[in-house]
Amino acid sequence: MRKQFTMDDVPVLYEDNHIIVVLKPQNIPVQEDESGDVDLLTLLKGYVKEKYNKPGNAFVGLVHRLDRTTGGVMVFARNTKSAARLSEAFANREVTKEYLAVLCGTPKAKEGKLVNYLKKNPQNNTVYLATEVTDGAKRAELEYKVLATTPLTSLVKVRLGTGRSHQIRVQFSGINTPVFGDARYGGDKYGKHNLALWASRLVFTHPVTKDRMIFFVYPPESVPWTDFDTNNLVGAKKEW
Repeated sequence: MRKQFTMDDVPVLYEDNHIIVVLKPQNIPVQEDESGDVDLLTLLKGYVKEKYNKPGNAFVGLVHRLDRTTGGVMVFARNTKSAARLSEAFANREVTKEYLAVLCGTPKAKEGKLVNYLKKNPQNNTVYLATEVTDGAKRAELEYKVLATTPLTSLVKVRLGTGRSHQIRVQFSGINTPVFGDARYGGDKYGKHNLALWASRLVFTHPVTKDRMIFFVYPPESVPWTDFDTNNLVGAKKEW
């Protein structure tokens, strides 16, 4: 039976009248889906409605997404003006999104850029590598740095250039280093575990005050993250 999440599972990192920044737990959908499970957006609307005694339905704007199995930092809008401005910032790639991931194996290059074309199969919700001329394929870019290794795995920092569905998972699987715990793309060779992909750092301009907002959250203290001293890895937290 799947866990039914509540706001007790969702740490609020920052909030004001314009935005709310939270730590999304793994295995909760960001918005309502066919599973019928409670979703993060619904929880946040209930939280805002209760905390601020809002009549009717409270507004919380979804401006970016994470896969259900991915945890980490997310920002939501508290009003329509902020939602429009943040959505535009994400669309224009003015927001820095960095991830930590544990890979099965180690990429041949200790740092580099991956560029692929990806196409989604909506029938089975799977994304696969395609070519530039494949109908419906979208260009996907990311940069990565290897921060640490074990004999079987590696910890990498990832910066997205594009925000495609399952992008990090598919692109690393494409170089034979799938994300640890990713049964869908070949990362389950060491048993069943949560997906080792974590949205660790988010940097954006506040939609109203124009302040530079920087948030960093450490990954869970569980396998395989505990194979690395993530709290003391300077490269995980510092500027790219």
